[in-house]
Amino acid sequence: MFSIIQAAGWPIWPLIVCSIIALAIVIERFINLKTSRVAPPRLLEEVLSVSRNSIPSLAVVTQLEKNSALGEVLASGMRAVHADPHCTDEDLRASMEGAGRLVTHRLESYLSTLGTIASAAPLLGLLGTVVGMIEIFGSQAPAGGGGNPAQLAHGISIALYNTAFGLIVAIPSLIFWRYFRGRVDAYLLTLEISAEQLARHIKTMRNSS
Repeated sequence: MFSIIQAAGWPIWPLIVCSIIALAIVIERFINLKTSRVAPPRLLEEVLSVSRNSIPSLAVVTQLEKNSALGEVLASGMRAVHADPHCTDEDLRASMEGAGRLVTHRLESYLSTLGTIASAAPLLGLLGTVVGMIEIFGSQAPAGGGGNPAQLAHGISIALYNTAFGLIVAIPSLIFWRYFRGRVDAYLLTLEISAEQLARHIKTMRNSS
């Protein structure tokens, strides 16, 4: 492996850095975008069941807030009711929307970086190709003289290795970026629907009391 890096020359080092960053982001996103951390399947049902007759105590709300991203959004609505039992439906929704924006920011963390790597890696590979071509042309002696075979081979190695490595970094980065982007969008839709259901539930509970 080290011999390949040596043959590829200095242009491959930025690509190696990009590959390490991309791998770290992919691992981090897989851990933090687990369903159990973001939107546990039965959490909304449990919240609606617990708050069937009244809003749970602040201790229960705090526990819900620490449960997951969805729990944080739902807990923000309950905190709004605790702070002002007569708050309007608009205030209740605004509170959950504010929490939702914070959650959205966390869910989208590092995705722009991963997307940038997916876009930049082929360009870095192209840079290595250009450097390799310069090496190739530099190996050609003036008319009437022989070329330098070692320098010619080195230039070809730089061009091919960097082109290949740029694609090796870019293709998985793009695939994972699209995968995580779709996953986040699905979670955001779940959070939005769940918040709306809780708002309607609280409104119905108030009207019946």
